[in-house]
Amino acid sequence: QVQLVESGGGLVQAGGSLRLSCEASGTTSIIYGMGWYRQAPGKQRELVADIKRGLRNYADSVKGRTTISRDNAKNTVYLEMNGLKPEDTAVYYCWMRTPWWGDSWGQGTQVTVSS
Repeated sequence: QVQLVESGGGLVQAGGSLRLSCEASGTTSIIYGMGWYRQAPGKQRELVADIKRGLRNYADSVKGRTTISRDNAKNTVYLEMNGLKPEDTAVYYCWMRTPWWGDSWGQGTQVTVSS
């Protein structure tokens, strides 16, 4: 089983920055991918950024102001966002895909961007 624990959310002013962290534990010897999704009220969950086979992929809405990184030794994935906008307000979920457990999700961390 895989456990994902997120941290770093909160209230941020528009134009500000934040860094989210997600630490994975459990059966994580082989990881196909890690990343971040978000879900705003009344909207579907959407990809923010992920890393698969070493390749980084970003949603168009965050490209250029967001960096995803991974520390393999710590089984941790980070999401750094700059130039935050009110439309970035959402619950951010950590995601991981492994061969044994498929897709796993964290509990979510709220990010609120005030205008």
